[in-house]
This record gives sequence, structure tokens and C-alpha cells, in this order.
Amino acid sequence: MDTAAYLARIGFTGSARPDAETLRGLHLAHLYAVPFENLDISLGRQICCDEERFVRKIVDSGRGGFCYELNGAFAALLRELGFRVRLLSARVARENGSASPDFDHMALLVDVEEPWLADVGFGDSFLEPLRLKTESEQEQPGGPFRIVPVGNVMIVQRQLVDQTWKALYQFTLKPHALEDFEPRCQWQQTSPDSHFVQQRICTLPTQEGRITLSDLRLIRTVHGKREERLLKNEDEWRAALVEHFGVHI
Repeated sequence: MDTAAYLARIGFTGSARPDAETLRGLHLAHLYAVPFENLDISLGRQICCDEERFVRKIVDSGRGGFCYELNGAFAALLRELGFRVRLLSARVARENGSASPDFDHMALLVDVEEPWLADVGFGDSFLEPLRLKTESEQEQPGGPFRIVPVGNVMIVQRQLVDQTWKALYQFTLKPHALEDFEPRCQWQQTSPDSHFVQQRICTLPTQEGRITLSDLRLIRTVHGKREERLLKNEDEWRAALVEHFGVHI
């Protein structure tokens, strides 16, 4: 891997030592620079669990991706820099209280001084890696998060405005190989039940909030205030991808 090119892609200019401060800086830089997006699915371009392809797409093509791509590439970068990284299978929380199947989401366990949960591929979530300290509230730019254990399962929760806690996803500490995620990755891009098939999405956090392109809806959140505009056509959609996300299709 050309680590210098990857670091330039995410605009990271600090020290690349494998320590907690560097992990935090890389995590933030990656989220602010590389969008969460599923655009290849609507274009009929197959996404395979291939680390080299993930990195080329992000670094050489200036694109983003969904969880397998983003966290797969980020894990590769961290390893090149000397971090110890494990791929974790996560199950996403559903509104009815159940959870999606195993391998529905990929997260990362990074061992550096202490274990950290890293995740640059979940969309609107924590911006800085979380210490793997159960029950401990951890303040983030978007509000507090915590990791709650239930047996051998860890549940990532976010505190809402009304002070209640919402589960985002659950995981165990069992490490997995990248190919273990392949069947679910294929389901995500082919099943009519997959929301990635049903909707095009491209989103990035900003210093003030978030900007999202959901099909033809351009959504900005600035200091908690949401503004939405409906784009006229596909030409405006493509122009918005370039202007707001640097993505050329």
C-alpha cells in the first residue's frame, strides 16, 4: 500500500505513530474526507471483499463506500502503520428491538495501549474511536456514547436529546477474516430487502453537522437544524456529488 497517498487522501498530516492519539486523528480525518456511499450498487458494479480493491477505490478513485469497504480499507491502513487490528462482525439494531444477521456490519477492534472500537463505516455515528470500557459514557462531538455488555455481546448505544439511550449495533470480540463478510456483502447489494438496493446514499459529517444526498434529496444539518432541498434531476444529483463530496461517477 502507498500509505503516503492514503494519508494524503484523508488529509492527515500528523505523526503516524501507532498510538491512541494517532488513531483518533486518523479516525476523524477518514470520516471527514471519505463519504459513506453505496453508489456502485445502483450502477450495477459488483463490490467484493477485496482489500486491495477497497483501497484503490478510496485512494485512487477518490470514492467512498459502505462498511465493508470503508472499514476494510481503514484496517489495512492501520496495519501498515503498525496498529494491531481485528475485524468484528456486528448486528445492526432494528426498530422492533431485534438485530440484523451476523456480518451485517463490519467494525474494528484496535489494540493500542488499551482496546478501542473503531468504525469509519456506519454513517451517522461516533466520530472518534470508543474505548472498550463497558458502561462508561464517552463524550463525542455528537453527544455521549457507551458500550453495554450483555453476556459476551457488546452493544453500542447513543444518547438521544431526551436523554434516553438508543442501540446502534451489537458485536462480540471474536475476530474474523475479510472473506467471512463476503456472503452478507453480496446480499446487501442484490437483495430487494436491502436498503442499499432500495436507496442511493452519500453522506459526510461536517464540523457543523452533516451533509447527505439521499436519492434526489440534499439534506444539510447545521448545529442541529435540518434543511432539505429536492434536486431537479440526475444532472443536479451528479453536480451535488462533485461539489459536496468530491465524488465523480
